[in-house]
Amino acid sequence: MLLGAAAMLAAPARARRAMASMTDGPFYPPRAWREAWPDQDADLSRVRTGGRVLQARGEHLGLEIALVDTDGRAIDGADVEIWQCDALAAYRHPGVPAAGGRFDPGFQGFGATRSSAQGLARLRCIKPVPYPGRTPHIHVKLRHVNFGELSSQLFVAGEPGNARDFLWRGLAAPERDALEMQLQPAAAGSGLRWTAQHVLVLPA
Repeated sequence: MLLGAAAMLAAPARARRAMASMTDGPFYPPRAWREAWPDQDADLSRVRTGGRVLQARGEHLGLEIALVDTDGRAIDGADVEIWQCDALAAYRHPGVPAAGGRFDPGFQGFGATRSSAQGLARLRCIKPVPYPGRTPHIHVKLRHVNFGELSSQLFVAGEPGNARDFLWRGLAAPERDALEMQLQPAAAGSGLRWTAQHVLVLPA
C-alpha cells in the first residue's frame, strides 16, 4: 500500500538535497509523436488500443513521488512525466524500430500526471531493466512555474549495475542518495510486484 504525503515526508530526510539535473537522453519521445498514441496516462503498465487492454511484461511497480521544495513545502500542480524502456529493453521513440517481437506492445513507455495539493504524483510502471551501457533507471521530467523544467533519473537502490553506470558515477554521493528508489514488495492482490515511495526536492 502506498503511503500518504505526511508519512513519506516524516520518514528520514534522505532527499533533502535538491534533485540533480540530468539529460533527457536520446529517447525522450517528441510531443507531436506522443499525441498520436492511443494511451499516455499515468499507468504505463497497460495499453488500451482497438477496444483491447494489453498488459505490460515485467514486474509491475507502483511509484509514488512526493514533490517538495528545499524548505519541505509540498509543490502542487507540477507536471510529472516519466519514461523508460520496456521489459525487452526497447524505448518508445520514433528513432527506435517498432518491429514485432522486439518491443512490448503492452507497455506504454511514457506517462504523465500532475502533483496533487499535497505534492503527490502516483504512477504505475515496471521495475526498470538494464539495457546495453546503462543500469536500470526511470527518466523523470518536472515542470512548474516555481522552477521551470527539470529532468533527472531515478535509480534502484542496491542495483549492482549502478557502480558501472557512467551517469551514476558522475553524481556526488548525496545526489545519488536523493535519486535512489527503495523498492518494497507490494501487497498481495494489488496487481503489483513492487511499490516505491520517493521524495524529490526541487529548488524553492
